[in-house]
Order: sequence, then structure tokens, then C-alpha cells
Amino acid sequence: MKQYERVRNAMLAMQRYSWEQGFAAQALLEAGETELFVAMAHDAVVRQKYDGRLGMLNGEKAITDPGANGEAVWRAYQVTENEFYKQAADKMLEYLLIYAPHTEDGVIYHCEGTYFNGFTPNQIWADSTYMTPPFLAIMGELNEATKQIFGIMNYLRDDDSGCMFHIFDVGTQKFVRRKLWATASGWTLLGIAKVLHEAKVCGDITAYETLLQSGKEILDSMLKFQRDDGIFHDVLNEPETFTDGSSAMMMAAFVYRGISEGWLDRKYKQNADKARKTVAKNIDEFGIMRGVCGAPNFESQGTSAEAQAAWIMMETWAKK
Repeated sequence: MKQYERVRNAMLAMQRYSWEQGFAAQALLEAGETELFVAMAHDAVVRQKYDGRLGMLNGEKAITDPGANGEAVWRAYQVTENEFYKQAADKMLEYLLIYAPHTEDGVIYHCEGTYFNGFTPNQIWADSTYMTPPFLAIMGELNEATKQIFGIMNYLRDDDSGCMFHIFDVGTQKFVRRKLWATASGWTLLGIAKVLHEAKVCGDITAYETLLQSGKEILDSMLKFQRDDGIFHDVLNEPETFTDGSSAMMMAAFVYRGISEGWLDRKYKQNADKARKTVAKNIDEFGIMRGVCGAPNFESQGTSAEAQAAWIMMETWAKK
């Protein structure tokens, strides 16, 4: 069995929350695995809540995470012409635009509740830069997509390092996690890449150029912390934290996609290549990616469905 098949199969064998289902489906979509991404989109619709949120498991508090399923569901409609998928995508869009709770300046909160004592549910997470804006953009809501990305960056981008902090509580006006979490910048890069692609397709040059500039700035800032082996520490500026391959694969996917689509200089390829070479050594005989920020709490090194998906995404764009 080829390494790609082992990694893919291991990903499909893992339990998944809404964002993990969506990210995995998106990786398969980008890899051209039509039968698999449609099947994953189908189950996201089966688990759609009455309010429109896709792929929700019992007890999930997610607001933005379900949006990660949106593109796969919409593309499933385009492939099958089955209204089942169109109605589900439209309902997800309606939730995000109308019913999802927002800050006063219009940024969608990440969760309905809080996982942290002493904080309110009104939190902005860097993860949301990927979860919702790409879906908004492919559904024709490019202005809203860019508003969400830059709104989140306004709350979470660190002026000094140029990278992304993880979580800010609007309710208390305090950071829940004022850490330069490597995956926070990784999610942001992936979200920007998808939205700027849609901006180019739509011919919105202003949005395209603004997103591209921000993406390059975050990439350059992140690469200042890249280790000699191509990966990052879980907290970029804290070398005592564990090493994480997920954020490195997200960075590499951004770089390879940018080179493939002609909006990023090839000088960055060496950074992506280093990461790709190192993480390849961490795939075990069962296709499980080791040496990554681990599920379910993402507080220590372990394994995760999102790491499997990030590898597939990275490999897809590297080959392109």
C-alpha cells in the first residue's frame, strides 16, 4: 500500500468533530478524491443541526467549526446535482450570516460556551480564520469572508512578532491564551490561501492583494521561528514546548499552493521542503502521523485527524 493510502485510511479511521470532518473532507476534495469527499459531505449533512450547523456531534459547542464542512457539501451538490446538499449548504450559510452570535464589530464567535474558568463564551479563536471564511467566499460572500479574516486578525495578531495569538475573550477583554500557538498561524495561512483564490476568481483585485500581503507577512513572521529541521515548536517563541508537525504541514501547504497558483515566490519552497522531509519520517507503519499537536485537547504531542488531513493537503499541493 502506498504511503498516501495509508495516511488517508488512518485519517478516515479516526473519530472526528465538526471541524475535523470538514478539514478531512476538504483535503480529499483538493486531492481529487471525489467519491470520498462526497461521502464525508453526506455524513456532515446527516449530522446537521436544526439551525444549519454541519457535522455536529452531541455536546459540541462549535459556532464557526461546522463551516469547515461547507465547501465539501456545496461541491457535493455540484457533483451530484442533488438538492439534499444544496439545501444543507444554504442552511449553513444562513446560520453564519444571520443566526451565529457576533461581536459588535461583526466577527463571529468561535463557541457557544467556554472551556476555560473565569472567561465568557464570547471568544475569538485563530482557528476560525480557516473554519468559516473559505466557505463564505465560495458561496459568493467574499466581502464577509475578508471581513471575518481581518476581524479575527485584528483581535489576535501580535504586532511585535507578526504571528497569531490563539484565543481572546471579548467578554472580559482579556486573552484566554496569549500564546503564539504555531497552529494558530497555520490555520490563518490556510484560510487566507483559500479566500484569496476566490478573490482572484471573482476579479476582486483589492481583496486579493490585501489578503496576499497579509498572508506573506504571516508566513515571513512564522518562518523566523522555523527550526533547522523545518518544523516549529508548539508555541513558536517558546523552545521548551514540544515540536509540532501540523503547523509545519499547514505552512508547507500554503507555500506549495502559492507557488502552484503563481502568487508566491519559489524562494519559499526550501522552507516547505524541509518540513515535508521531516514529517515524512514521522508516519508509522499504519499511516498514523506522529510528532504533532495531539487530539483531543491539543495540549501535548500526539496524533490527530487534522494532522493527517494537513499531510494530504501538503502532498497534494507539493505534487501540483
